[in-house]
Amino acid sequence: MIRNLNQVNFQGFGMVLPERAQSAAGVDREKAVTWQLSQTELVIYRTRVETWIGCGTGMCVLSVSRDGDVYQNYYLDKSVRLQSDILFSLRPFLGEATALLAAEKAPEQVGQRSFDSLLVEPRVQVEGIYTFFYQEKEQGFLFPGESHPMAELTYVDQGALHSVAEGQDLLLKQGDLVIYGPDQWHMQYADIGVAPRFVTLSFDFRGAELERLLNRKFTAPRQVAALLQAMLQEQERMDVYSNDVILSQLNLLLLMLLREADDPKDRKLQTSNAIHSENEIIRKAQQYIGAHIREKLSVPLVARQVDVSPSYLTALFHKHLQISPGEYIRRIKLQESKQMIRENNLNFTQIAAELQYSTVHHFSRQFKEKFGITPTEYAKSVR
Repeated sequence: MIRNLNQVNFQGFGMVLPERAQSAAGVDREKAVTWQLSQTELVIYRTRVETWIGCGTGMCVLSVSRDGDVYQNYYLDKSVRLQSDILFSLRPFLGEATALLAAEKAPEQVGQRSFDSLLVEPRVQVEGIYTFFYQEKEQGFLFPGESHPMAELTYVDQGALHSVAEGQDLLLKQGDLVIYGPDQWHMQYADIGVAPRFVTLSFDFRGAELERLLNRKFTAPRQVAALLQAMLQEQERMDVYSNDVILSQLNLLLLMLLREADDPKDRKLQTSNAIHSENEIIRKAQQYIGAHIREKLSVPLVARQVDVSPSYLTALFHKHLQISPGEYIRRIKLQESKQMIRENNLNFTQIAAELQYSTVHHFSRQFKEKFGITPTEYAKSVR
């Protein structure tokens, strides 16, 4: 990647000169040596004294390094004064180009290097998504197991789920996720009395780094949970751009998990005490809502249970989940109603009463707004 040439970015290599500056170290720019930059050979030089460099004609890229291992690339749209003992090379950006150099001692040629790409290349790339489901399972659910050629991500939204792969049984609770690799056999099941709800995605990816994430339990950082929520919302929207948006969001999600896996300490640095406290408040609120979903719930009531004001709880939900706590309660109640319909123990009037809806008509209207079908149509589809 080509970086912007300014004093902050160039710190440690020398000085970026004001664009009006025409000389450096007492050397007149007009007397500087002109170098024709090669498009096939990238020569490495080492400065022996402070060295002035500017772009003559065309577009120039300056690469600099202190150790010879890592080079930083800069678009040479200003003159610079390199410190002594700096490794550098020059190349044209597009087409032909020349550079101007001036120094009391000419730079020393020390070798050559290959032309690295100036483009940002992805380390991990999601190349396609096969399936993206929100799964609502019955109590004691059991999936006997399978393997398939695509990777798979499972994120538990409600309840708990056992993930079995590679000889270990991982208990995934609300907010946990796991990733299975291509052709990795796995099974999932829920304990008796537990009806889990979870997100599954199957996808193709490029980049072996993802292997570090496989068959490990992660408690999803708040940003990852928010991304999954945004992906589900995008799936509901589903316009001509939605699939591309979901693809990009999944790629970002995996990169966040890779950063988490690389340096757990880094997460502690990024997650300040204040943010950690916010996450705990939201998690406790979600857990309370899930445990009391068949009771009459309100934002002030939930706020009291987590010892914050209703306005602060609302602000946190908007900040981290992009919805209000009232909307979150409504969504969880409607998801619960699906489970109750599948169990087929209560009629719609009783379900509405159990979930504290004022009338069955109010319940039916909200169900249709959320899922696009009536409770009756949904019941016919699952029985």
